[in-house]
Amino acid sequence: MRATLNVAVAVGWRMLHNNFTTPSLLIPGLAFPLFFFTAFAGGLSRVNDIPGFQFPVGYTAFQFVFVLLQSAAFAGVFTGFGIVRDFESGFIRRLMLAAPDRRGILLGYALGALGRWSFTAIVLTAVALAAGMEVGGNGVDLFALYALAVIVNACGLFWSAGIAMRLRTLQAAPLMQLPIFLCLFFAPVFVPLGLLANWLQFLAHLNPVTLLLEAGRSLIAGTPTHVTYAFGAAFCLAALFFVWAVRGLRKAEAAGS
Repeated sequence: MRATLNVAVAVGWRMLHNNFTTPSLLIPGLAFPLFFFTAFAGGLSRVNDIPGFQFPVGYTAFQFVFVLLQSAAFAGVFTGFGIVRDFESGFIRRLMLAAPDRRGILLGYALGALGRWSFTAIVLTAVALAAGMEVGGNGVDLFALYALAVIVNACGLFWSAGIAMRLRTLQAAPLMQLPIFLCLFFAPVFVPLGLLANWLQFLAHLNPVTLLLEAGRSLIAGTPTHVTYAFGAAFCLAALFFVWAVRGLRKAEAAGS
């Protein structure tokens, strides 16, 4: 266990160091969530006046939860891009030879993804509060909201890591991000579930992201709803993608990468 943690901390630190010292890696992961928040919460703010739209703390908070979860998922995906770069540079091969427990490598990338997203979450929250976002939830509700986002971050990382370790090329980037993108946007992004068109509402009901979004929005509003189910679904997805990532790691080991 100690050896695994040592490997994890070393890999996580390297990922964070590379991210925060390389503007081309840092800026996209920070700029995209801020762009989406500004475009959605600002440009679509009149949605708050649509009949049937009932969200007690306003449209800014409604969109903040989506952008927070989106940024968490894509911080994991962007870390997957870093894994592929490590394969292409040959760093992974040296790392696998040096690591006594290679599961520590995967855990280290997860720590790097969490650290990367934590910075984005702090900036995004500060911008949202500066823009006048109302918060109805108490400290426990907000802690649960950010905890839910942490699990989403792990899901994004494990999904993309599984792809990266199987294909080991940057050409796999669309395969890492497109399914995440579709899952996020086939959910009640701009209006509540009840105001979606019939076909989109049907798809949203089948989409587990809908449950995460609605639970997150209920937390920020201070009216927790289906939170236990949302955490259960999030943990199940994280466990499933973890198995996917571990099997990908074994395939990379077998390939001699």
